[in-house]
Amino acid sequence: MALRLTEIFFSLQGEASRAGLPTVFVRLTGCPLRCTWCDTTYSFTGGQPSSVEAVLAEVARYPARQVCVTGGEPLAQKECLALLTALCDAGYDVSLETSGALDIAGVDPRVSRIMDLKAPDSGECARNRWENLDCLTPRDEIKIVVASRADYEWAREQIRARQLDRLCPVLLSPAQGLVEPRALAEWILEDGLNVRFQLQLHKILWSNMQGK
Repeated sequence: MALRLTEIFFSLQGEASRAGLPTVFVRLTGCPLRCTWCDTTYSFTGGQPSSVEAVLAEVARYPARQVCVTGGEPLAQKECLALLTALCDAGYDVSLETSGALDIAGVDPRVSRIMDLKAPDSGECARNRWENLDCLTPRDEIKIVVASRADYEWAREQIRARQLDRLCPVLLSPAQGLVEPRALAEWILEDGLNVRFQLQLHKILWSNMQGK
């Protein structure tokens, strides 16, 4: 089976606990979701066929031990699981960015899963696969993008009712251009949520430049 690959590039990780670390990004093509605020729509279609071996050879060209497999939705490709395992076997510190809509149970346990929960304004809240919460470990992370005050209140309710912060770190991010970062920061402080506020470092440095 072949992977469908949008791009491989070397940059700084912009999100989650690895923010700021030099990282090789492997962006796979395709996504079954259509979030209203998506910033990587170019990865939905196209791409080039590639083998796991070819991806590993390209990744090895860069001076980084961190590798992030992203999309799109990488788990929409069955060969993604083999790629993740191969990267771990090669000695990389591997993370996976996934929408939370597909089953994460088959992901190699050495991989750190950065899993979204889709808030209502994403348009894809109904796609959240809540069973995935049972698979999470402290090395994983939950990310919620907040596009409105209503999204924030939804996130706050999920965190409290489902005790998400006891499963793994929880990250709240403002949707670019929809929520002022300062407003989200103040809401978090007012409610004393045990979460990590995050901005997308790569956008601060390079705006929405593809390949960064």
